[in-house]
Amino acid sequence: MWNFFKQLASPPHFYRLAATIIPWLAVPGLLLIAYGAYAGLFLAPEDYQQGDAYRIIYVHVPAAYLSMMAYMFMALGGAIGLVWRMKLAHAVGAAAAPLGAAFTFLALVTGSIWGRPMWGTWWEWGDPRLTSELILLFLYFGYMALRSAIDDTAKADKASAVLALVGVVNVVVVHFSVEWWSSLHQGQTLFKKGGPGMDAEMLYPLIAMIVGFTLVFGALLARRIRTEVLHRERRTRWVREMILSPAGGR
Repeated sequence: MWNFFKQLASPPHFYRLAATIIPWLAVPGLLLIAYGAYAGLFLAPEDYQQGDAYRIIYVHVPAAYLSMMAYMFMALGGAIGLVWRMKLAHAVGAAAAPLGAAFTFLALVTGSIWGRPMWGTWWEWGDPRLTSELILLFLYFGYMALRSAIDDTAKADKASAVLALVGVVNVVVVHFSVEWWSSLHQGQTLFKKGGPGMDAEMLYPLIAMIVGFTLVFGALLARRIRTEVLHRERRTRWVREMILSPAGGR
């Protein structure tokens, strides 16, 4: 098992492996998103309280979930990079940051659009989840700014890894804020005791969107890691040989 992880951590091995798995993630992910979007927008019934306004959950919920998951990829990559000095782990963190920032921004925008008819306001500073999600976006920006501000890649990796690990506290706050404090957001719906609190016609499209978004995120992340690896290894022999080969690294 350890040999498998050592091989997986090899930049040239992962570069070639990622090219193989990207289509296997992207194609089913896009198909699930297509089904989830159609079923959620056109087949699912209206909510008895929110009417058609609730349908934004089919984008908002996956985006919010991935905003936290991407950060955990950054933190886990930073921890592995600091402890075991795996360069690929730092590359994962660097690749995940822009994706996480994009999903966090999408979660905030769709949340505001949803909140306007439900709460009567675009933004409520007193809501702990809204505020902690905004802080998460700033953490992403800070992580990327820190990396770009340090020219030495090794030093940038260490500094950004520490920042990512410190920011995990805020991810915990985002996740549990509804349970810890009074919030405009509703509590658990999918994983509540007694089963999901949604009609099956609403639930299945939402699950499809969450899984589909996750698979597409995985494909985008693998693609970005390939680019990051290529940039970091640009002076190595295997990259030169790959560029000069007839296949051109495809």
